[in-house]
Amino acid sequence: MGKSSSSKDAQALFHSLRSAYAATPVNLKIIDLYVGFAVFTALIQVVYMAIVGSFPFNSFLSGVLSCVGTAVLAVCLRIQVNKENKEFKDIAPERAFADFVLCNLVLHLVIMNFLG
Repeated sequence: MGKSSSSKDAQALFHSLRSAYAATPVNLKIIDLYVGFAVFTALIQVVYMAIVGSFPFNSFLSGVLSCVGTAVLAVCLRIQVNKENKEFKDIAPERAFADFVLCNLVLHLVIMNFLG
């Protein structure tokens, strides 16, 4: 009886999450997809390093830090662009995107130092 109750609770939770996410604007879904891609790329690099080895460790480190940093910056962009977030209501979406691009550029210029 406990398993069927928890199974129904889990199904209700997934259904409510899916219906809530269906109401999410398209621009936020695109940012979510970008974050997922960056995290997936970092995981692929970690798996590759575990299988093959990490001979040029600085290259592995720069690749993973680049992916993780990009994902963190994209999450910050998503927080600023979200209309329901009242803390950033004075920031225009264009400015938030420009900040994202500039911070991403600085991140990748710093990461380029690890590749040497």
